[in-house]
Amino acid sequence: MSKGQARVFSRAFKIAAVDRMLSGENVTALARQLGVRRSLLYDWRKAMRRSGVAGLRNAGRPRAGVAIPELDVTAEGPAAELEAARQRIVELERKVGQQQLELDFFNKALQQVGTSPQPGTAAGAPASTPSSKR
Repeated sequence: MSKGQARVFSRAFKIAAVDRMLSGENVTALARQLGVRRSLLYDWRKAMRRSGVAGLRNAGRPRAGVAIPELDVTAEGPAAELEAARQRIVELERKVGQQQLELDFFNKALQQVGTSPQPGTAAGAPASTPSSKR
C-alpha cells in the first residue's frame, strides 16, 4: 500500500474489533494484531457507543445532507430492527423538540424587536447619545 492511500475497513471488521476491545482485550496488543492505530479503535468504540452499529459507517462517500442509518437485522431479526426503529423515532422526536424551542425563541425575539421603539426616532430627540469626551 502506498503512503498516500487510506486503508478501508468494513463495518463487520470494526464491530469485531470493538467487541474484542469491550470484552477486555489489551487495546495496544489488539491494535498491533489488527494493524490499526489505537486511537482508531477508540474512535470506533466512541462512534458505536454514540450511534450504535449505524455509527460505524461503511466505506464510501456519505450522502449529501442526509444521514440514513442502516438497521442491523442480522443480530436478532425483526426484534433488532424494531428496536433500532424505536431508537430512531426517539432521536427524531428529540430533534423536533429542539427545533420547536429554537423557533419559539426566535419568534419571541422578532416580536420584541418589532415592537420596541428605536432610539432617536421621536420628534426632537437627538440621533445618538453624546460622547463622554473625557
